[in-house]
Amino acid sequence: MYLHWIIFSLAFGWVSAVDNCSYMSLIQHLGLDGDNVQMKSMRPVYNWTTPTKAFVDLYVTSITDVNEKAQTISTQITYESGWISEFTKWNARDFCGIQMLSIEKDKMWIPDIVFTESVKTEFATTENPYVKLTSYGLIAKFETIAVTSACKIDLLNFPYDVQTCSLTIHSPMHPAFELTLNSYSSASFLTSSSKKAFQTQGEWELLNINMSKANASTLQYPQDQLIYTITLKRRPLLYVITFISPVFCFLVLDVASFFIDAGGGEKLSFKVTLLLSISVLLLILNDKLPSTANEVPWIGVYCITIFILIGISILETIFVNFLMAKGEQILRPEPHLDSTSAVTDTVKDFNNPSDSASDRNENQSHSLSSLKQILKKSNSVTDENRVERRCLYWTRGARMINIIFLILYIITIMVLLGIIYNAWFIK
Repeated sequence: MYLHWIIFSLAFGWVSAVDNCSYMSLIQHLGLDGDNVQMKSMRPVYNWTTPTKAFVDLYVTSITDVNEKAQTISTQITYESGWISEFTKWNARDFCGIQMLSIEKDKMWIPDIVFTESVKTEFATTENPYVKLTSYGLIAKFETIAVTSACKIDLLNFPYDVQTCSLTIHSPMHPAFELTLNSYSSASFLTSSSKKAFQTQGEWELLNINMSKANASTLQYPQDQLIYTITLKRRPLLYVITFISPVFCFLVLDVASFFIDAGGGEKLSFKVTLLLSISVLLLILNDKLPSTANEVPWIGVYCITIFILIGISILETIFVNFLMAKGEQILRPEPHLDSTSAVTDTVKDFNNPSDSASDRNENQSHSLSSLKQILKKSNSVTDENRVERRCLYWTRGARMINIIFLILYIITIMVLLGIIYNAWFIK
């Protein structure tokens, strides 16, 4: 009789053991096979005073866009979260060593964790419909999302700028005594893992990810917050090629234009062409930089200052040309009297005197008129020398102004480049 009961017990236990090896038996054991309101809607604790512990990890896998005008940054993020559920614990030995179970997340309570700075959040791939349950009560969720978040972008050192953007994670519904937020991994691990998984090699380089914990107050209840600070560095090569180098070349050409002859109009037209070229680059730069910046970026100071310098050099060229033209107006050619023949005739008359008194009188009057012409010519030459000296004063003054302006121009350029270099490269 006892033997029958032993055989029956062994057979029933073997069948139960076989049944407990399926996921369905575990689902039934946890009460997830039906519409369980407790699992879906209630925070997974037996005592409401027990806070639910949640853990979050955030990895930046790519930076798709940084909009300077809109002050937003678009990133692709791998978001991992987990929380402790007292309702989903089981002994793995009772279910043939099953330690993890995947189940639809619609059947579970999920903490409402959001990004404070988010402007737009969407799934980068198909939404993951499952969560992972573990035997010790941890529920894990993995998502890859595209987040467009607000970021205060400081463009003072553009294009050698380093931007710092924050992503704040918190629960809008649960205060700190109901839900606590903690980071699962350290900041150094998040940074190294994000750099390994970084998928783009575009304009921005990921430097590091820092994590800090803070508290906020909603309806007089404190709430936990996790603040992930993402530090990015711009790669400036594109802007060096398209903005900085061309403007500097225009500046060098403007300095070289001081050695062009100012007599014609080629020098002035050349400088005006340089000014128009820089104005085109300024229009392109205006489309890139936001109009609401509190400070003028150094690249704007660089371009505008060079624009003003070339404009001043054009004014200086116009003034120098005016002085040169003034000197040329003073110097006017005048007709010269031919006194050589008169002098020769006079000398001949003295060498060959006439016999008659009338001839001698006539020769004397002719000699006097010749001497008057010689005196008049001498006075004319003296006046011409005086006019040439006045013309030389105007020309010499124009050249001195040009040389002094060139020296001051070069000194100003060196000071400007020193200030820009100090702002961009000496921190």
